[in-house]
Amino acid sequence: MNAANSTFLIVSSVLVFFMTPGLAFFYGGLVSKKNVVNTMLSVFFICGIAVILYAAVGYELSFNGDIGGIIGQVKHFFLAGVNLASLQSKELGINVGTYLIFQMMFAIITPALFVGAVVGRMRFNFLMVFIVFWSILVYYPMVHIVWSAKGMLASYGVLDFAGGTVVHINAGVTALVLSVFLGRRLDFNKKSEHYNLPWVLLGTTILWIGWYGFNAGSALGMNEVAVQAFLTTTIATAAALVMWMILDMVTVGKPTLEGVCTGTICGLVGITPAAGFVTGAGAFWIGVFSALVSFGFITYVKPKLKYDDPLDAFGCHGVSGIVGSILTGAFATKTANAALTQNGLFYGGGFHQLAVQLVGTLFTIVFVTIIVSIVVVILKLFVKIRVDEKEEVVGLDQGEHGEFADYTVIPATKDIEKYGKEFQGQLAHLNNPKS
Repeated sequence: MNAANSTFLIVSSVLVFFMTPGLAFFYGGLVSKKNVVNTMLSVFFICGIAVILYAAVGYELSFNGDIGGIIGQVKHFFLAGVNLASLQSKELGINVGTYLIFQMMFAIITPALFVGAVVGRMRFNFLMVFIVFWSILVYYPMVHIVWSAKGMLASYGVLDFAGGTVVHINAGVTALVLSVFLGRRLDFNKKSEHYNLPWVLLGTTILWIGWYGFNAGSALGMNEVAVQAFLTTTIATAAALVMWMILDMVTVGKPTLEGVCTGTICGLVGITPAAGFVTGAGAFWIGVFSALVSFGFITYVKPKLKYDDPLDAFGCHGVSGIVGSILTGAFATKTANAALTQNGLFYGGGFHQLAVQLVGTLFTIVFVTIIVSIVVVILKLFVKIRVDEKEEVVGLDQGEHGEFADYTVIPATKDIEKYGKEFQGQLAHLNNPKS
């Protein structure tokens, strides 16, 4: 066992875990005041359910055995009998337990991403049950298909360093399908105010920090590829941030904090599949194009399609994930990663890897769309998918949870109103600026 690589992977796992509460702040700051608790809880509770599922069957379905290149086999329920100390990689010196923990963190953050598409109208009970079936029927198969040695797309040669297809296109397309099935909010045409923009910045910062565990950690060791992935992640994210800010200044007339944060996320998403395969120059262009395409889609295409994805889970994760996955085939180079068997289009490798990336991207879109649609159609027969109109108007914080984001303020106001006579002296003193 290599202590340095194992420690690096554990630290990376902590960083990836940190992303989920970061996402809760990011989404919680973007939604309206009446849906803050529901949004944050819908993200954070996945930390519990995803861990239990992954320990029970997720790791086995992802990496143990192989059925048709699509899914693994459960032979060790709740990891009973699994030798966690055995080496996952002799070359890197990491054991099964360390690798399992790292992959478990991905299983937490991925379903949390599509929560942004369902805020304000999906029943919490439906979301909870859906995530169980989605994890088993969509996420674990995608992990096996792309990241398992015997997976169908892995065998075909698709490159996905840290989750362009497995995480972002997967979650983004799921978000789009759920948006269509849910239908539009009652106040769809009314622009709602964000609850807390500083939370959005806080969440964005946490996500950026955590993404280093996501991308650099996917090298599975403290090596040259990890350093390369760290660098390319930083460059692409910075490029997308600046690109979105410029687009805001050109189209809106002024830079916006929401736009800068959105651009940052798009850059992080776009570089994810390519992080360990491209140079700094390749990362720059992937960041720029991720921001350009996502901005164009969200600003001009989405309004025409008229589907309701309030926090643009598809526009950011789906679209930028697609851009990054395809451009990996253009910018991948042996200069960045000697393990590559061929260069991408812009490094003399021809169109082959680009074509492979296109096939992998299209397969992911089709596979996820079909399976998610089937799951939703069947699940709707047993669990109601959408809250009623009254609850939607009042807000899901009250309707689904009986809690408020600002509940600490409300009782104080009510006390002053209720016991106003007893506070007359103090209130008079406060209201008199000369006293």
